[in-house]
Amino acid sequence: MTQAPWPAATATGIGSMPGVDPLEAARVVAGELPVLPHLPELPARGVGADLVGRTVGLLVDIAVEVVPSGYRVTARPGRDHRRCVDQLRGDLDAVEEALDGLRPELFKVQAAGPWTLASMVELQRGHRVMTDHGALREFAESLAEGLARHVTEVAARTGAKVVVQLDEPVLPAVLAGSLPTPSGYGNVAKVHEPEAEALLRTVITTAAEASGQPVVVHCCADRPPVTVLRRAGAGAIAIDLAPLAGAPAALWDELGEAWQDGVPLWLGVVPGVDPGKPVTLREAAQPAFALADRLGFDRAKLPALAVPTPGCGLAGATPAWARRALALVNDVAKAFVEPPESW
Repeated sequence: MTQAPWPAATATGIGSMPGVDPLEAARVVAGELPVLPHLPELPARGVGADLVGRTVGLLVDIAVEVVPSGYRVTARPGRDHRRCVDQLRGDLDAVEEALDGLRPELFKVQAAGPWTLASMVELQRGHRVMTDHGALREFAESLAEGLARHVTEVAARTGAKVVVQLDEPVLPAVLAGSLPTPSGYGNVAKVHEPEAEALLRTVITTAAEASGQPVVVHCCADRPPVTVLRRAGAGAIAIDLAPLAGAPAALWDELGEAWQDGVPLWLGVVPGVDPGKPVTLREAAQPAFALADRLGFDRAKLPALAVPTPGCGLAGATPAWARRALALVNDVAKAFVEPPESW
């Protein structure tokens, strides 16, 4: 079984938060998620603050610029690239201030995984980085080195053991060959699973060696490639439970196999935006208990097998709902350990 560094009754966030104030976001995260706080991402700030821009700020010896179609490789760092780097630096400063001398045992950081990064950044001629095997390899190596440096800095700033989360929302489209070419008249050739696993494994391995902790891979797509992530070495797999309704039996089998192999699942059980009605603790926890029942696992094993999170980030939430969602997943984690008798 994977040796998870987080204790029972642990909850955490996926990464993104609403608003544009990094200090306020860091204070909310530190207050509501005391066991496993994370570095907030604030996409509402615009260029450089989204998932790809945040990750670009970690790259070593690769620079990008912003063009109408998104991020594009450039010869040397310019204003756009410096903005990515500076915002990340400012966010780390905000976390230090928010912790105010506290020393959490664990702290989580997030970055785009190699396939999502290489599919969302363009080469200078406009094609996706993933279409050039040499460039793809360079990006993966740069990302791995940048993550290792990032882990070292965050550990020094927080005094915590650092858990790395790689976000791979685009990986299912990469495997399916459904990403459009620049012309829009065709699709980029699909990547076969062994190739996808191998590239992802290189980044996971480097991040795990740098942090000394298992690496979490997050994919909130309707049909996350659970087996691909597990074979690539993910120490935990983060998914959103809501979109899995009606999923084929094969996906449920993959989830069961992950648990059988001791790979924890981080379960998105709370909506990422205010559902417009009160959400009770029982309503929030029920999908996780239902998953255990469906897969044939004792509910008493949930503290070791599952970490509750909001579903797919909180960038679109109101500040009030973001705070409520984080508090709610924290309560769900405690309910895994001591469920009310009426349940």
